[in-house]
Amino acid sequence: MINRKHGLLKQLDKAAAAAHTYFQANPEHVEMIQDLEQYKALEGVEERHFIDREARPHQASDLWPPNEMELGYCTYYSASLQSGPCIKLGCLRCTSQTFFPPTPCMQKAFSAGAKLYDKGEYGHAAVLFEEALAGYYQADMKCRALCEGPQHFEEQDHTLYRYSLYELISDHYTQILHCQHECIRDLATRPGRLSPMENYLPLHYDYLQFAYFQENKLEEALVCALTYLLFHEGEEFMTENVEYYTEILGSGGQPRQEAVQYLKRHKQELELLLIGTSNMGLAYTQGNYWNSPGGRDDTNRPVDFRIPSGTDGGMEYVPISEKRNTSLSVLQDPREGGPLLYDSVRLVLNSGALNGTQRAVFDDVISEDQCSELQHLAHTATIAGDGYRGKMSPHTPNEKFEGTTVLKTLQYGYEGRVPLGSARLFYDISEKARQIIESYFMLSSTLHFSYTHLVCRTAIPGQQELRNDLSHPIHADNCLLDPEANECWKEPPAYTYRDYSALLYLNGDFDGGEFIFTEMDAKTVKASVKPRCGRMVGFSSGSENPHGVRAITRGQRCALAMWFTLDPLYRELERLQADEVIQALQNQLHWAQDHINPKDEL
Repeated sequence: MINRKHGLLKQLDKAAAAAHTYFQANPEHVEMIQDLEQYKALEGVEERHFIDREARPHQASDLWPPNEMELGYCTYYSASLQSGPCIKLGCLRCTSQTFFPPTPCMQKAFSAGAKLYDKGEYGHAAVLFEEALAGYYQADMKCRALCEGPQHFEEQDHTLYRYSLYELISDHYTQILHCQHECIRDLATRPGRLSPMENYLPLHYDYLQFAYFQENKLEEALVCALTYLLFHEGEEFMTENVEYYTEILGSGGQPRQEAVQYLKRHKQELELLLIGTSNMGLAYTQGNYWNSPGGRDDTNRPVDFRIPSGTDGGMEYVPISEKRNTSLSVLQDPREGGPLLYDSVRLVLNSGALNGTQRAVFDDVISEDQCSELQHLAHTATIAGDGYRGKMSPHTPNEKFEGTTVLKTLQYGYEGRVPLGSARLFYDISEKARQIIESYFMLSSTLHFSYTHLVCRTAIPGQQELRNDLSHPIHADNCLLDPEANECWKEPPAYTYRDYSALLYLNGDFDGGEFIFTEMDAKTVKASVKPRCGRMVGFSSGSENPHGVRAITRGQRCALAMWFTLDPLYRELERLQADEVIQALQNQLHWAQDHINPKDEL
């Protein structure tokens, strides 16, 4: 609303900031993406106007582009950097005097440092990471102080139970201690998000140790590497770095004292929390605040460079390690190339040919006749009352959208509203696709249906000439894709339990509609697949496989869309009910066969 109002008042800088702020918390909002693209193209709107108004001071991602930063030099003192380059960000002035950067500059430090790091400007990046660290510890002090103010803790209405004064005091301070302990999670959580950025504080030291190495400041690099190991004791890649630095320098070093004291307090708080909650008869579970070490991308380092990276790669501007499903996901050790189970099915493109991981294209999964029958079923079931009844697509106003589910088609088949054989074919073909995906990706546990949908998208005549949108915007299937930050947030409303996805196409007689894989920036296309009858695209559902569908500009595109999970708790309820319908139909058939009148046989 604020975005719209500022736009009507021609206050484009404020409108751009409002749109950018909304987008940070809603990165898949199609209309806001379009608004941002329009603002970027308008005269008078500059990159610096795209500010996140809700950003936290120590981690905000709004920043001036690196090419607009004024580079200078000044004396700058921090825990490990005695002097070096200073970057003016509108609130920081370089002088010959010793100073600590003022708090407002902390807003831009981490994001700007990550961008400069990616550009190879390691000296400048190190200054900003130091600034970000100072901002983090300052924000932590403020967070802890706020915990000591008046609080109302959920499920702790003291008027409803009769505790002694001692117990009430103990309970109150245990709650305060828990609040302070959770500042780690709070400071790592961006506005509008439910989940914290993983490994947030240790990642600062990971960046710094490599940046200092590139600047040949090995003493500082060693100190930062040792500090990182305080959070991830025994981590292999950083332990090797420490050994390397120590060997070159001929002596060891000590981790930074601010981190030592920080972790010492953290452990003491945990001990007190365990004692306090135990005395109150409550259970306390310690959070895993720094799981998933790494997140840095050093793909440009020399081949013979000995310092290994602490990342899985791919992050650009606020590199945070990928959110993982902690349930039953096997994607930590992805495999592919298993048997296809059916003689007619052909593998035409593997992950290498598609420029990615855990993705493949198969042909001849079903025949032309089966394609036609399923395509007809989609239309018949829609007319019968299921699906979207040809309403406007939820993804674009330039297409219509109609579809049906397995259970509905079976119910309509049983009632005679659609051909029962076609409904059974839908059920059988989706099971065939599930078996192929499970076998090809060599999964060690059963792949369950999460959702199954037979869907057709139709181009609306007269709305295609000036069209510049997608049929389905770029997204990932189990996390919220945030292209600007190159992150994918594995949290609701994303279907975080989905592990694999498949699309089985029923036709190819339309214009556009290509399935595309992209980078996490949602712009760089890595592979494009043209639909045709019997062709199936299968892939893992996480941030490693952002994808979308190009605009359908003529005709209709039909496909069987399937999502799978490795967690049986998230099996598709309609699929289980469909299984019961199939079993009932089979029992009815067997009963009929067993009770044939001998006269009828004549």
